[in-house]
Amino acid sequence: MRDKKRFVEKNSILVKEFDRYILEHPEFADKLPNNALIVMQIEGDEEFNNWARRTAKCVAEKNNPLVYVTITELKPVRSRIEKLKLELVA
Repeated sequence: MRDKKRFVEKNSILVKEFDRYILEHPEFADKLPNNALIVMQIEGDEEFNNWARRTAKCVAEKNNPLVYVTITELKPVRSRIEKLKLELVA
């Protein structure tokens, strides 16, 4: 159960990153078939990849094509804050 929770959290993060990527590279979205079920994959993480594939096959509808999106490189997470203001109130 612990692995499932970890995989669900990892998948959520990857889906958010993929959404951002699509917003910045809309031409990539044109390559995706209509009604496709996107299955996130990470190069070198076979345990997660197998879980994602199994899960996708269980939830995929009959006429939905499966598309594996493999992330081959991921930059470190960092803040996007350019400026901020600090106000001491007490």
